[in-house]
Amino acid sequence: MRINEEIRAREVRVIANGGEQLGIMSSRDALKLALENHLDLVEIAPTAKPPVCRIMDYGKYRYEQQKREKEARKKQKTFDIKEVKLRPGIEDHDFNVKYKNAVRFLEDGDKVKVTIMFRGRELSHPELGEVLLNRMAQQLKEIAVVERVPKLEGKNMIMIVAPKPAK
Repeated sequence: MRINEEIRAREVRVIANGGEQLGIMSSRDALKLALENHLDLVEIAPTAKPPVCRIMDYGKYRYEQQKREKEARKKQKTFDIKEVKLRPGIEDHDFNVKYKNAVRFLEDGDKVKVTIMFRGRELSHPELGEVLLNRMAQQLKEIAVVERVPKLEGKNMIMIVAPKPAK
């Protein structure tokens, strides 16, 4: 945003501090009017013909804008991605421990990356990993949605699940 002397246009449409239109005038006259009221002339619509300028307290305006941005950042939900690693030959008890960890992460509001790590000849049977990931997705379907379907990437098969949105 351009303010005061930075405004290059010869003529500008001026809006007073209260919001009423003062009409089109030279930028020099508008700046003089703003300075008489101990305020700033701020260009708010530079692409309009003629550009629109408002007489306001620029410092106060910037402070309010920063406050609004800070509030908006507070309301944003950030997702962490937690990882649960499995092997193709995992036993049922170990699988249940990993499942409980995934449930805990999802309840905390985090996404979960479920990874099956293949070694050596295990890679010749990727369907075993896919069965495990589908089993995990099936058990988590009450509290989570599959964001990324199981996919083989190098020696790992990866699936990402996210918590179901609250209703």
